[in-house]
Amino acid sequence: MQMDESRQSSTFNMEEAELIPVKFHKVMQSKTYTCIVLGTDEKKFAIYTDLHSGKTMQMYLTDTQKQRPATHDLLMMIFRGLDIKIRQVVIAELHDTIYSARIFLEQKMGEILNIVEIDARPSDCITLALVNKIPVFCNKEVLERTVPVIDE
Repeated sequence: MQMDESRQSSTFNMEEAELIPVKFHKVMQSKTYTCIVLGTDEKKFAIYTDLHSGKTMQMYLTDTQKQRPATHDLLMMIFRGLDIKIRQVVIAELHDTIYSARIFLEQKMGEILNIVEIDARPSDCITLALVNKIPVFCNKEVLERTVPVIDE
């Protein structure tokens, strides 16, 4: 297996991280932002993002017809054309209130399996994970530092 080492500079080290599977619970929108709730059965947390990302996610969740392909549709067409599969998404870091994520892609070329780790916005990663039904993980240290969301 060959691993691409072209990651952006970061403190996240995949080899040392303990990853916890998280589930998507809901997306809530206001007039100015979107709140994505993820977590385990024991702890849920919120990632806030822009309004546009939330609208895009809602379109996929509700199977709303789009007049033109969205950016995520374009990415998936490129991935299919190049025979690239999304392996997993990792919520990797938390700095103040800003989350960062990694998406892991794989492409098999003959006997060589290339795995590429790409730094990306959590909202984009979560949308791709939902659309493609791929697993989402959270770095254990990040999950421990998140502010819990309490369902009422």
